[in-house]
Amino acid sequence: MNKIAQIKLFEGEGYKGFGPLGLEQGQSGISVFATFLSSAVGLITIIGIIWMVFIIVTGAVSIISSSGDKQALEGARKKITNGVIGLVVLVSSLFILSFIGKLLGLPNILDIATLFKSLN
Repeated sequence: MNKIAQIKLFEGEGYKGFGPLGLEQGQSGISVFATFLSSAVGLITIIGIIWMVFIIVTGAVSIISSSGDKQALEGARKKITNGVIGLVVLVSSLFILSFIGKLLGLPNILDIATLFKSLN
């Protein structure tokens, strides 16, 4: 990640790639894809956790501001329940994926580079 964009238009080498996704220093396409996929899954997981915590907090604020209204209280409870269920599913998805990999006979399904090399 030394350079964001590595474009050489006038030196004869042409386009080399964009950021860390460019094939530099002898990287294979599989390792670049594994790095990209790992980064994407990590980013999506972090965004999902932040979103679920936001849903739980807004549900708590809705409970506080419901002032005895039964419909508002029920809606806030549903919001908190949905947030907690989503957070549990999001966190447990890693373990579920690992379990499915063991059922299929893949020792480390989360290591994409090794998985692709074993499939070849």
